[in-house]
Amino acid sequence: MQSFRTEIENPVVERDIIELANKIEFFHNGKIDEEKFRSLRLARGVYGQRQQGVQMIRIKLPYGKVLSKQLRRIADVSDDYSRGRLHITTRQDIQIHYVDLDRTPELWAELERDDVTLREACGNTVRNVTASETAGIDVDEPFNVSPYADAVFKFFLRNPICQEMGRKFKVSFSSSDADTGLSYMHDLGFIAKIQNGTRGFKVMLGGGLGSQPRHADVLYEFLPSDKIIPVMEGVLRIFDRHGERKSRAKARMKFLLKDIGLEAFKQLVDEEQAAIKYRSVPIDADSYPISVPVQVTIPDVELTDVEPFNKWKETNIIPQKQEGYVAIGIKVLLGDFYTDKARLLADLVETYAAGEIRLTLRQNILIPFVKEELLPFFYQELSKLGFTELGYNKAVDITACPGTDTCNLGIASSTGIAEELERVIKAEYPQYLDNEDLVIKISGCMNACGQHTMANIGFQGMSIRTPDKLVAPALQVLLGGGNKGNGSGVFADKVVKVPSRRGPEALRRILNDYEVNANGKPFVDYYLEQGQKYFYDFLTDLSDVSNLTQEDFIDWGTNEKYVKAIGIGECAGVVIDLVSTLFLESEEKIELAEQSFEDKVYSSAVYHAYSSMVNSAKAILISEDISVNTQAGIISQFDAEFVETNRVRLGGTFSELIYQIKNNAPTKEFAENYIKSAKVFLSNVKTYRAETQKVAS
Repeated sequence: MQSFRTEIENPVVERDIIELANKIEFFHNGKIDEEKFRSLRLARGVYGQRQQGVQMIRIKLPYGKVLSKQLRRIADVSDDYSRGRLHITTRQDIQIHYVDLDRTPELWAELERDDVTLREACGNTVRNVTASETAGIDVDEPFNVSPYADAVFKFFLRNPICQEMGRKFKVSFSSSDADTGLSYMHDLGFIAKIQNGTRGFKVMLGGGLGSQPRHADVLYEFLPSDKIIPVMEGVLRIFDRHGERKSRAKARMKFLLKDIGLEAFKQLVDEEQAAIKYRSVPIDADSYPISVPVQVTIPDVELTDVEPFNKWKETNIIPQKQEGYVAIGIKVLLGDFYTDKARLLADLVETYAAGEIRLTLRQNILIPFVKEELLPFFYQELSKLGFTELGYNKAVDITACPGTDTCNLGIASSTGIAEELERVIKAEYPQYLDNEDLVIKISGCMNACGQHTMANIGFQGMSIRTPDKLVAPALQVLLGGGNKGNGSGVFADKVVKVPSRRGPEALRRILNDYEVNANGKPFVDYYLEQGQKYFYDFLTDLSDVSNLTQEDFIDWGTNEKYVKAIGIGECAGVVIDLVSTLFLESEEKIELAEQSFEDKVYSSAVYHAYSSMVNSAKAILISEDISVNTQAGIISQFDAEFVETNRVRLGGTFSELIYQIKNNAPTKEFAENYIKSAKVFLSNVKTYRAETQKVAS
């Protein structure tokens, strides 16, 4: 670990990496339990795979922006620590697989040499902040949202208010009313607006996918840009305090908002502003580092066949608002590409564009700032890499999660069926190479990482049981979802479940009907007009499982007989005293509070102290087998069980003590006193615990 101390210039990052290495050692030695270790490693981008003994590493790339030097660094790390394959996610991250857990601190340190982080790429944190891939070049954008997405990413990275929430929290920025950032399905979505000459955003709150999709509510029709960080901080603090923590299935923001109601939630956020240090956080968009296109001599290129080139220009070129430049869309099958191509691509864009690519929400790559005169040259060079496949962001461009390839939760293959459906469209429906109105997405389970519930045509991996109790892979067919723009969207209906091998036939029937009867209507409008039963009627015979063949028991992309296997996890192999672990964490949080106080970051000092007190109260409740769902519940239950009964004496209620955080700005004086209160509280509850153990023995 010595190399991390000497080679990482940022002491905060260095501390993170050393902490991960230390906790890995603690885990191996049985000094930290599996749940706590999982929470820590997930918040450092280290995610267990379906395959035992190896990890998936998620690399956090805010709003999908990747510089050439960063892409080279990621490629080097993938070669050295993984298998040389890079996977683009639907949140504009890159994932690499089959990494040894013990090598993850070294891997992270290598990435940080070029300012690439793993921090909070997974876990119950603010996940990667996504944005329209065309931000900064969009012909319809009122302004570039990239500086604002970047500011949000930086402000909340390592911020104590969002390190141990009940569940993950997803944020998006859309560059225009087209809402290509998909605000309506995010916990917080921002759509760029200008009102009376002031930059700001329409703000959407509480959206989500999964097994119970929820359309986001409009929190603000217009919020000035200097208010987005204070409002988001208020939202996160309320979510952290009141969000569900016992039932994982009900722990997302959308469920809290449904329970509290929009107006009551908004009032809580407004009240929380009194405790937030900055009521206004102006974002200096002019200082944001914008990639500058290089000035080069146009190389001589002679294309032997111009027809494929012209077709490629029709389907893969995106106009830019900057005169003389266009962007090139690279369709990446299933989001997978390899390090040799990544390095060559990095060199190409550095030498002939602006040294930057954008990863897209549909698992593709966008190259901005390409001179129009360079298109023949780029076509020639990208062809060598296999990066000129037609149909960028078109119907043939199918989104899919990794499914049963590597994911613990995958039920059926998503990548295998995606490849087959793309083959069907190319071979039998070539007109869809140009069609932007039809969106097809696939997920390997109900969690919707492939975003199938918001697709025009979606498929969800499932299993199906025959009358003689045999199990075969299956697909739930969903229809009618779509993005309608400006924060409005429609979620798809479940129509029918079919054996996976019949997925291509289901798609054929849907497309054939659409071709004959839609009369040019967008699919989402055509589906709404016809209704769910109309599609069910001509697909339902495909759900018959009484006549399955041997092939139906073999999933797409494999030659082996299907076996349903979900959630193969890791085992710590030891028994841990959870109460002692929670006390240890409380002490660590006080140390963090003191460090933040010393660094004069008083808002962080206060929140670390708050978290310590919640943890300490939780430890005592757990010691007496009292289970509580939320932080607010922990606080009220501690009062009821221990303070009101005089079992723990605080000179007042625990609520009064801890909720000072809501009523006081994070000044130096308040932070100092609040940390002292956290220390005294921890001492009191540890004393109570020791006395009860003594009596019990």
